[in-house]
Amino acid sequence: FKEYGSPAPTIFSKVIDKSIPADIIYEDTKCLAFRDISPQAPVHVLVIPKVPIPRISEVKDDDTELLGHLLIVAKNVAKKESLQEGYRIVINDGKHGAQSVYHLHIHVLGGRQMTWPPG
Repeated sequence: FKEYGSPAPTIFSKVIDKSIPADIIYEDTKCLAFRDISPQAPVHVLVIPKVPIPRISEVKDDDTELLGHLLIVAKNVAKKESLQEGYRIVINDGKHGAQSVYHLHIHVLGGRQMTWPPG
């Protein structure tokens, strides 16, 4: 894995190493997907890389393959969760983006009509 400094461990680090339980619905060598413990929609899944990238604004220019993989996993999770009517993918970044856990994560939200604008 690439080095992103030494980011402080987060609750997601404990999900990855299985030291805290999570409802994991997908896992591979690069990422995992699990149900959000505070869902904001009937379906609310988080897709996270196993490498601890703190935020989307800190990804490296050569992280294209990993970022693409995360989006493909998000799309596959949406399909598995029967979100054929549509869904929303959200990545929060930093304080003004309302990021609460500083480990890159993609929210997959669905199962209800989303509104616009968000926030």
